[in-house]
Amino acid sequence: MEELSLGKMQIGEIVADDFRTASVFQEAGIDFCCGGKQSVGEACRDLNLNQAELEQKIEAVKRSPISQALNFKDWELGFLMDYIVNTHHKYVKATLPDLVFYTDKIASVHGANHPELIDIAKKIVAVNTELTQHLKMEEEVLFPAIKTLLANPNEASKATISSEIARMLGEHDFAGGELDEINRTTEGYKLPDDACNTYKVAFQTLKQFEDDIHVHVHLENNILFPKALQLAN
Repeated sequence: MEELSLGKMQIGEIVADDFRTASVFQEAGIDFCCGGKQSVGEACRDLNLNQAELEQKIEAVKRSPISQALNFKDWELGFLMDYIVNTHHKYVKATLPDLVFYTDKIASVHGANHPELIDIAKKIVAVNTELTQHLKMEEEVLFPAIKTLLANPNEASKATISSEIARMLGEHDFAGGELDEINRTTEGYKLPDDACNTYKVAFQTLKQFEDDIHVHVHLENNILFPKALQLAN
C-alpha cells in the first residue's frame, strides 16, 4: 500500500487501513463512506483543497501510535457485524424517532422564517423510512447469509449476499445524499439568531447522526461488503 502515492489511493482504502484518518477527511469536508471510491487527488480537485497539506495531515496521523481497538479491517466478519448491529444499528433506531419529531417541530414553528426546515423535515422522514427497512434487511437477511457462508459455504448464501449488497449500496447512497444535502443547506448546522432550544437540539442531533452514519457506512461499504463479496465470488 505504501508504494502507491496517497494522491492516487482511494479514500475508503486509506480509512479502512487506518480509521484515525477519518477525522482528517471529515474536517476537510471529504466523504469517506459513500464517496470512498474516490481518490485523494480527485477529492482535492473537486473541493479545491490543498492536496499536499491534506496528505501531510494524513501522514501525521498514520505515524502516531495506533490502538488495535480501532483496527476494524482485521476484525473477524462475525464480530464486525455484531459490532455494527449493537453500536450503529441501535443508535439509528434510538435516534431517528427523535429526529423526526424535532425536525417536524421546528419546521412547524420556524418554517415561515426558515422554509428550508420544511424540506429538512421531509428528508428526515424519507431517511427514517429507508433506514428502518434497510436495517431490518441487514439483520434478517444479509448478515445471517454472511454468517451462514462463513460456517457452511453454499450457492444460495452467495447469491443472497451479492444481490443484497448491490441494493444496500444504493440505499447507503440515498441516505448519505440526503444528510449531505441537509448539511449544505444549513451551512454545517449553523444556528440562526432566533433558534429556540428545540432548534438547537435538532441541529445538534442531526450533526451527531450524520457523523455516526459516516462511520457506519464506512464500516460496511469499505470493509464488510468487499470482504463478503470476496467470499461470495
